[in-house]
Amino acid sequence: MKNWNDQAERIMTERFGKDTVISLATVENGIPYVRYVNAYYENHCFYTITYALSNKIRQIEKNPVIAIAGEWFTAHGLGTDLGFFGKEENIEIAAKLKTAFAAWIDNGHNDLNDRNTVILCVELTDAVLLSHGTRYELN
Repeated sequence: MKNWNDQAERIMTERFGKDTVISLATVENGIPYVRYVNAYYENHCFYTITYALSNKIRQIEKNPVIAIAGEWFTAHGLGTDLGFFGKEENIEIAAKLKTAFAAWIDNGHNDLNDRNTVILCVELTDAVLLSHGTRYELN
């Protein structure tokens, strides 16, 4: 991302590089759908665990443009279904998600062995981050 500086990245990592709740919006047939998701931030991307047959994944397959909002932060990004949580290509990010989401990941809500438990990646395309009176425009 252009205009992404070290200070903005430090703030993003501090604020969102752990289990955090963000709003994630998709669009289908011109109608917006928004929901809260637990997410983890790293290297210009938010990651979340979801169900492959969910409305959000179905909507993202049709239109990958997503809007998100968090603590003094709003952004657009492109959503990608990375596939099964346990897939070999996902081992590294899955381990980070297990650590970030340790407080609830094994509470019975998710079945990490279910092939329909997938990782959603939202790669940021533009964003506005506010911190202590400073506005960071990320694009």
